[in-house]
Amino acid sequence: MPAATTSDVLIVGGGLAGLTLALQLRQRLPGISIRVLERRAGPAPISAFKVGESTVEIGAHYFADTLGLREHLDAAQLRKFGFRFFFSEGCARLDEACELGISRVLPTPSWQLERGSFENLLAERALQHGIALETGCCVRAIEPGHDGAAHAVRVQCDGDTRAHRARWLVDASGRAGLLRRQLGLGEDNGHRIGAAWFRVDARLGLDDWCDNPAWRGLCQPAERWRSTNHLCGPGYWVWLIPLASGAHSVGIVADAEAHPVESFDDFERALAWLQRHQPALAERLGRHRDALLDFRFLRDVSYGCRRVFSADRWALTGEAGVFLDPFYSPGSDFIAIANGYITELVARDFAGGLQARDVRHFQQLFFSFYRNMLNLYRGQYAMFGDARVMSAKVLWDYAYYWGVLCPLVIGGRLTDLGLFADLQPELAAAESLNVRMQAFFRDWHARAGAGAAPAWMDQQELGWFARLNARLHDSLDDAQVRARLREHVDLLHALAAALAEDAAREAPELAVESLCAIAGNRARPVLFRAAA
Repeated sequence: MPAATTSDVLIVGGGLAGLTLALQLRQRLPGISIRVLERRAGPAPISAFKVGESTVEIGAHYFADTLGLREHLDAAQLRKFGFRFFFSEGCARLDEACELGISRVLPTPSWQLERGSFENLLAERALQHGIALETGCCVRAIEPGHDGAAHAVRVQCDGDTRAHRARWLVDASGRAGLLRRQLGLGEDNGHRIGAAWFRVDARLGLDDWCDNPAWRGLCQPAERWRSTNHLCGPGYWVWLIPLASGAHSVGIVADAEAHPVESFDDFERALAWLQRHQPALAERLGRHRDALLDFRFLRDVSYGCRRVFSADRWALTGEAGVFLDPFYSPGSDFIAIANGYITELVARDFAGGLQARDVRHFQQLFFSFYRNMLNLYRGQYAMFGDARVMSAKVLWDYAYYWGVLCPLVIGGRLTDLGLFADLQPELAAAESLNVRMQAFFRDWHARAGAGAAPAWMDQQELGWFARLNARLHDSLDDAQVRARLREHVDLLHALAAALAEDAAREAPELAVESLCAIAGNRARPVLFRAAA
């Protein structure tokens, strides 16, 4: 065995999670040594690479502002036209489906990422900032240290065996989850979905799929194709994500029982499946068979983990730890959250102040974010084809995300334990209300069925909704951020009551009294029924 190379922080995995963590650590701790080991040799392919192309506000803020990559995002990636949902099961024309989205781009930016070009940029930045990046490395053994001992990792690289030792070890190996598997930390989270995805070297310009100027004119500019478009039906959804190269990413995500992944696990089966469920998309894809760039599928998409941070100075980030669901694109958000906590723990350690209780508190907060988001998905896929209930659920889920999670993360309060202590009653009430609301949506769907919805639901016309987005980057002091979060929790209570009242008009047998009582005399936010 050769002599071991020693680093302060050793990151196993040089993808999105590992490289962004390395850059964040370098910003915070310019004097420490950081080494990244990546299995892939050479640059990443541009288009046919990894999923996770769509960013939302927390992840977008992390890349643009925390890491300072806004110039690259604006110049080399695509500005996203928000999320857009078509309840289009069996529809040959999208202008005949119920559509939920925005008519104008909201003020807080997010981007569609070409993962290959983006990760290549991150690798270049890492090298420029003195981060050691070794590629073509296959990990052969990991020996986690205990009670202050260094961690050891042995890799095979270009036919040679190399040994590495480090004070901190971070697993960013993605779905391989090297440390998660070795330590037996994996956990079934009860959310069973399968997925298949592929890229075509063609722009799927859905604005031009229908010869309907009035429909195209509902959005200004008429560029629906720049959205993360969701084509929804009972038990499944299909994503359409444009990439800066001109390619388009397409994915099918479905409840494992309703739509087994075996029914769409290669391109021809996927195309036949889409012909049954989303014929408008299938017809366009049929024109681009020769432009297929790749195809992959997964049976078990979602999973949990019992621990992600340790006082023995190891941590998991990205898909090496947990993965929820592609819906709402939370992957980069949880990279931002995990990397924020890891950076703080490493900084405290090198300042001589790492405490086991800090590790425990940060892990509890991380899993609180994870648990809150898991509730948005688990048991909910049956209603995905119900335009009426899903339009209400999407409003609620956005309000919860923008109103509670985003101010904590974008506002830089992830590690502010005093704030979490002060707002514990309000945050606990919001979490409890979210659990009840997700159960309420299931009950509403089961009792009312696929109720009628407006053909076009413009979130931009809901003043309170647009205002939540516009204020995400407000600079707030300690007192103001507490007041803002309390204001948002009040809004959630009032929104819960407004949605319950709306549902009761369609399904009077729904038990909505408790949800309505929560709001008290708070003014009810305007909903689509009144705004349409």
